[in-house]
Amino acid sequence: MRPGAVRSFALELARGPGGAYRGGERLCGRVLLEAAAPLRVRALEVAARGGAATHWLEGRSVGVNAVSSDYAAAETYLRRRQLLLRDTGETTTLPPGRHEFPFSFQLPPTLVTSFEGKHGSVRYCIKATLHRPWVPARRARKIFTVIEPVDINTPALLAPQAGALEKVARSWYSSRGLVSLSAKIDRKGYTPGEVIPVFAEIDNGSTRPVLPRAAVVQTQTFMARGARKQKRAVVASLAGEPVGPGRRALWQGRALRIPPVGPSILHCRVLHVDYSLKVCVDIPGTSKLLLELPLVIGTIPLHPFGSRSSSVGSHASFLLDWGLGALPERPEAPPEYSEVVADGEVAAAGQSPFPPLQDTDVSLEGPFFAYIQEFRYRPPPLYSEEDPNPPSEAMRPRCMTC
Repeated sequence: MRPGAVRSFALELARGPGGAYRGGERLCGRVLLEAAAPLRVRALEVAARGGAATHWLEGRSVGVNAVSSDYAAAETYLRRRQLLLRDTGETTTLPPGRHEFPFSFQLPPTLVTSFEGKHGSVRYCIKATLHRPWVPARRARKIFTVIEPVDINTPALLAPQAGALEKVARSWYSSRGLVSLSAKIDRKGYTPGEVIPVFAEIDNGSTRPVLPRAAVVQTQTFMARGARKQKRAVVASLAGEPVGPGRRALWQGRALRIPPVGPSILHCRVLHVDYSLKVCVDIPGTSKLLLELPLVIGTIPLHPFGSRSSSVGSHASFLLDWGLGALPERPEAPPEYSEVVADGEVAAAGQSPFPPLQDTDVSLEGPFFAYIQEFRYRPPPLYSEEDPNPPSEAMRPRCMTC
């Protein structure tokens, strides 16, 4: 028997290379074995593994010596094993030709989304191992992707987010005036491809012009042995027009589109992936005024029929609070996506490191208001001087002198 009797040994998944899985599903595939001659096999097994791991080094100086600290942590989410040819102590002889061995695994109900970062990752793979007597084991390995569903149709993610800050502009220890910033977005949860309408008010009480900007920032947090390592990146941004001294600017729904990014990872003990909307004002001669609003990037988009009472009601009051007028009595059909979101304009060179997008006003003809007419409240009862439910004679209070 020649040791090289295995012509090919491979592993295939039923969904192909571009398929993604989620917790609770079945992972199905097959092991493909082609033998050029009769093949003696002791065992054939398939194992699925998955988990998160973080690792980084931190150096510090101790006197004249440099000391490096090693930080590492790991967490296992998936560990499954299946024997396709069981090892009974005797070898099995396979005839020449092509052989297929199907397999199937039940994934755990909860898994963390696949992720690749600078100091950590979440990876899932399946490996097939062929054991033969007196020959090194033959292995085939395949990586598969897991996407954890994040539904933004929850009350916590449909709630508006708002904040306000102010800062005194100073130059050479002298006050140049007060700069204030307030910003608000209609909800906390979004999905890639959606547009965040940013509402903001910038009041420049200083003697110099200021520049407002907004950006969606991704923060990767890696944890090990009680220490943390963070990495931040700007995934989308826009810049507004300069606000002159003593003037006020109002953003009535500046459009900030979310690019194709990975969803938030919130339920992993060794790494997190968080998002936030940062609205800042660049003040010459003073540190910038920065306001941060939390975001959650999900995988299940906003459903027009789900949580309508909370989403529509909160969005309507949100627009009314910012002075965008009353709700239409008969809302029209929602516009096309291309009509609401225009292509971005190119900013002047040197104006800002963030490329601005075109200013797009928010229309009341969006999907939020397509179903507003279904939420009609009954009018209050008419006012009357007489009590419609007078107390009985036995319950009337008696005079103390009677």
